[in-house]
Amino acid sequence: MARRERPTALLVDLDGVLRRWDPESTAAVERRYGLPAGALYDTAMQSSLLQPAVTGQLSHADWLAGIADALAEPAGGPDRARAAVQEWQADRGTVDPEVLGFVREVRAAGIRVGLATNATDLLDADLALLGLTDEVDVVVNSSELGVSKPSKEYFQRACLAVGVPPAQVLFVDDSDRSVRGARVAGLSAYRWSGAEDLRYLRAALAR
Repeated sequence: MARRERPTALLVDLDGVLRRWDPESTAAVERRYGLPAGALYDTAMQSSLLQPAVTGQLSHADWLAGIADALAEPAGGPDRARAAVQEWQADRGTVDPEVLGFVREVRAAGIRVGLATNATDLLDADLALLGLTDEVDVVVNSSELGVSKPSKEYFQRACLAVGVPPAQVLFVDDSDRSVRGARVAGLSAYRWSGAEDLRYLRAALAR
């Protein structure tokens, strides 16, 4: 078995790694509008709605409209469903300070960092709102590429964007499917489970 090269670039996922979401915020909206627990997330993540949005075929606004349409009956009508989705989307998450600190350390050490995310056309606005616009070297947004994780093409193009061959890239994501996809594409990949993983990641990137 060939020895893996030491990573010279880092690709990090946004949602679930660099950005955190408070599940209680979503649960509170569902309670206020009489929606079943988990209805907002489960509907939003349906492949028929999500995949077009994260590959640039559907705008963020149209994605939200589709979610509201699907929830109209349980919410008690289209107006209530739209209001619920709008209130849910008002929460844009928060930055994990430990992960951000790690990203800054890595860049200060001369290692390029890319944000590798499946996202809609709202991503640039979100990054500006969260103060992340200048915290990475490149942003690899699936909706701009037209392909999404975990496809091999996504990771190939992400490596091109960060300017490093796959064998020298470390990818970090909280999704098993994305981690497996990255490995198929030739990257080193690590399944994120929390801040306790930072010790390993620092060691993996140490020069």
